[in-house]
Amino acid sequence: MNRIEITPWHWLGFIAFVLVCIALDLGVLRRRPHPVKLLEAAAWSALWFALAMIFAAVLWRWRGHGDAAQFAAGYFIELSLSLDNLLVIALIFASFKTPPQFQHRVLVCGILGALVMRGAMIGVGAELVQNFEWVLYLFGAFLVFAGVKMMFERQDEVRPEKNPVLRLARKIFPVVPNFDGPRFFTRLNGRLALTPLALVLLLIETSDLIFAVDSVPAVFSVTRSAFIVFTSNVFAILGLRSLYFLLAGALGFFRYLKIGLSVVLAFVGVKMLLDPHESPPQWFQVEIPTHISLLVAAAILAISIALSVTAARREKKSAP
Repeated sequence: MNRIEITPWHWLGFIAFVLVCIALDLGVLRRRPHPVKLLEAAAWSALWFALAMIFAAVLWRWRGHGDAAQFAAGYFIELSLSLDNLLVIALIFASFKTPPQFQHRVLVCGILGALVMRGAMIGVGAELVQNFEWVLYLFGAFLVFAGVKMMFERQDEVRPEKNPVLRLARKIFPVVPNFDGPRFFTRLNGRLALTPLALVLLLIETSDLIFAVDSVPAVFSVTRSAFIVFTSNVFAILGLRSLYFLLAGALGFFRYLKIGLSVVLAFVGVKMLLDPHESPPQWFQVEIPTHISLLVAAAILAISIALSVTAARREKKSAP
């Protein structure tokens, strides 16, 4: 088949599509701030997943099954690794006592910042991989280290006072003590001031940046295409916002999720170290097909969730 070459117009078209979706979400479909119910969150999660699969089908049509499989694997890896971010988001909302009706606005607005940050990171990563392929070994070693670190790391609370971005924001702007509806900015003694909702948004953006340091290199383990890395990241981010409201009430039950994600991260790192590159030692080449990587990551995640649910049920039965 004739593969369609990815041009800047494809990039612009995809970004325009995402911006239109965000504008519709904020300006048309959700004019009135309200708590996101379970059924609504499930519908939006299903919609974003369906759009991602439609995009994969379009890639199959335009670029063949290889690119479509790489997109699907990158999308699943990114979505899986981002699940740990949901726990941090829940801690941030709880720390600031964010009203439920404003949480969706914060998460959707955060997508805009994530688009810029992820785009910049992917652009730098793709340029490094294209010119210095040995960087993939550094990515792989870093992912193995990050996986081991995640396994033993605890995240029980959020400390806003230690966040350098928030400290800088407090130096530049005054901060009002109470929420002012869904606004990020307000007036205090005639000066432009930040609301607590703006601080929540800044914290979520910085946490997304930290998680992107792990997840973006991970997608390079299944593809070298910057376009596929970017689109799979964006679709995962879009779906993650709705998935938060779907799983928010059950996040505490996924006690083994972090262990599963750490194993996935380490596996992706090992895959990146073993995959054949331009001129590695012959004994070092072990090619792991994309579909095998996807199945292994899905199996690890499914086992960790199943063990978490089983442990929660066992505790509930044994409780007096």
